[in-house]
Amino acid sequence: MEGRELKAKAAITGLGISEMGRVYGHDAQHFAAEAIQRAVADAGLRREQIDGLLVNPGVTPLGGMGGVGLQNYLGLTHLRLLSSMNVGGATANVMVQYAALSVTHGLANHVVCVFADAPLREGRGGGAAYAGMGRSTRPTGMGGLYAAFGVAGINAHYALAARRHMAMYGTTNDHLGAIAVAERQWAAMNPIAEHRDAITLDDYRSSRWVAEPLHLLDCCLVSNGGVAVIVSRADEASDLRQPAAYIWGMGQGHPGDMRRAGWDVETETGAPMSKEKAFGMAGIGIEDINVVQAYDCYTYTVLVTLEDYGFCKKGEGGSFVADGKLGPGGALPTNTGGGQLSAYYMWGMTPLSEGVIQARGQGGERQVANHDVVLVTGNGGILDHHSTLVLSPHAG
Repeated sequence: MEGRELKAKAAITGLGISEMGRVYGHDAQHFAAEAIQRAVADAGLRREQIDGLLVNPGVTPLGGMGGVGLQNYLGLTHLRLLSSMNVGGATANVMVQYAALSVTHGLANHVVCVFADAPLREGRGGGAAYAGMGRSTRPTGMGGLYAAFGVAGINAHYALAARRHMAMYGTTNDHLGAIAVAERQWAAMNPIAEHRDAITLDDYRSSRWVAEPLHLLDCCLVSNGGVAVIVSRADEASDLRQPAAYIWGMGQGHPGDMRRAGWDVETETGAPMSKEKAFGMAGIGIEDINVVQAYDCYTYTVLVTLEDYGFCKKGEGGSFVADGKLGPGGALPTNTGGGQLSAYYMWGMTPLSEGVIQARGQGGERQVANHDVVLVTGNGGILDHHSTLVLSPHAG
C-alpha cells in the first residue's frame, strides 16, 4: 500500500523559532520553551489545547526521561502523547510523521514537536561543543576498527564518505564548494541567518581544512537555540491563525551499515527507501518538486541526497550542482534559508522550519514563487538514518 489515504490528512499549523546562534546564558529547556511558546502563539492556539509533546534532545540535556522533564518545565498537563526520540538529524521529520499518524487516528489533537540544544559556551569554539562525542568508552570488537586506524569524530567519517564518492565518480572540491556558495547566497536574504556575508568559490578553496577533503565551509554551524512545530488534523488547520503546510507524504529509510564489502552506505543512503514511501503517499514524482530543503550537516550530504532522490544519476551530483542551480534564480532552489551551513544548526529542524516557511509563502525576499510541492529531508548518524516529508500549501 502506498498510504495515499494519509495524504493531507494532517498539517503543520504552528512554527516557533527561539533566539538563535551564539546566544549564551540559557540551557536547552529555555530555548525549547521559547520555541514552543512562539509556535503556540503562531498557530493561534491556547497552551491547554496542546495534548501531545515529542522531544528531540541535542547534545545537551533536555528535560529528562521520555520528555516528562520538559513537560513539567512547560507546565503542560493531561498529555495524550509524550515521548523523547533521537535518530539524529532524521528525528524532526520522524517526529512529525508520528505526530501526523497520531492526530489522524484520534490519539491527540495538537502535537508539539521540538528540538533544542545549547552546546555553545562563551569563549569556546563551536568544534569544542561536539569534541569527545562517543569517546567516553573505549571501542571494542568491530566497533574499534575505525579508531584503530585513526578515524575519530564525525568530521572524519563524513570526510571518508566524501573521499569515496570522489574516488568512484570524480567528484571535486569545487563541486562541494558550489553548494556552500549557493547556500550562502540564500542566507544573505534570511534575517536570522548567522552568516549572511557573501562567499566565493575562492573563499571556499582558501578556508582551512577540517578533515580532507572537507574544508571549514563544507561543515555546518554549531548553534544554541530551539525550533518547534505543531501538527494538527487537516480539518482543523483552516480555523487556525497561519496558512497550513499540509503533509502530503512521509517516509523513513534505515539501511544499516554491515561494514563489509559491497555495503556502501557512504554513497548509497537510505534516501531511496524513504522517498519511495513519501512520494507514493503524495502521488508525485521527482519532476513535481519545486523547492528542496536538504539536510546539510556537510556539503557532501546535500550532493549524495540529491543523487539518491533521483534529481540526477548516481555519480553525477557534482556536475549537477556546479552550474549554480541550487542558488537564488536557479532551477532547483535548495536550502533557501541558508541551511545548516550558513543559517543555523538545529539538526533536522533547520530544513523543516524553512520548508514550512516556504510552503506558507512567508519567505520574504527569499520566497520561491512556485512552492506548491516542498521536499524536506533528514539525515542521522553517519548517513545511517533518513527521513522524508513532502509539504504543500494545498489541501489536496
